[in-house]
Amino acid sequence: MTVKQLSMPELVDACGELGIPGVGLWRDPVRSYGLERTAKLVREAGLTVTTLCRGGFFTAIDPAERAQALDDNRLAIDEAATLGTDTLVLVSGGLPAGSKDLHGARERIADALAELGPYAEERGVRLAIEPLHPMYAADRCVVSTLTQALDLAERFPAHQVGVTVDTYHIWWDDQAPAQIARAGAGGRIHTFQLADWTTPLPEGVLNGRGQLGDGSIDMREWKAYVEAAGYTGPIEVELFNDALWARDGREVLTETATRFTQHTT
Repeated sequence: MTVKQLSMPELVDACGELGIPGVGLWRDPVRSYGLERTAKLVREAGLTVTTLCRGGFFTAIDPAERAQALDDNRLAIDEAATLGTDTLVLVSGGLPAGSKDLHGARERIADALAELGPYAEERGVRLAIEPLHPMYAADRCVVSTLTQALDLAERFPAHQVGVTVDTYHIWWDDQAPAQIARAGAGGRIHTFQLADWTTPLPEGVLNGRGQLGDGSIDMREWKAYVEAAGYTGPIEVELFNDALWARDGREVLTETATRFTQHTT
């Protein structure tokens, strides 16, 4: 998503040129290029698919909408398996229209995980609950902290359900370092993502993730937390940023790789 202006073949070629060994993919670009074509492309390039994003949106009250969401998530799990990744990232969903019941929404997430966890396990895929910054609680994700994410995940086996640690969403939370340690002790850090926090936020706030080094987050500090918790997996950079998307994609990818080295090592 950091360089969504690149086609799938362009992305794979650019990763190869820069020595980037893995890429987190999003479902829409994969579908646009073709699931099987994408799987073949990355496999032949020797590129690891680190995660697939996204599943989730489990909070609907209407039975038909809930059934549709579960069907879509089963499809997402199948897609992840086809792409060869063991991790599906979940954005759990916001409050349904007219509802103010955060607790009820979170319980419906748990109900969905109970159905999807065994299905994912059968296909070698883990579900990674991503807490999003509280500004998204109403419309995108009622899971706002690692504490909330782990309280949900720990109802299920770690090989079925864990968490996504994303600096953009948790950097403000003074409980997050302890929760990273908690997640690590339980084997539940399924992926680690980096993005910086820059202000002012854009209208709509969704596309406000800053390039590494441009904002307020100490990337080395957060990398140290996850490493101390025992995480040794891939580290993704995931930037939603209109200014970056307006630039040449290869230039942005090169810059991102350079910034990663500068701000994490």
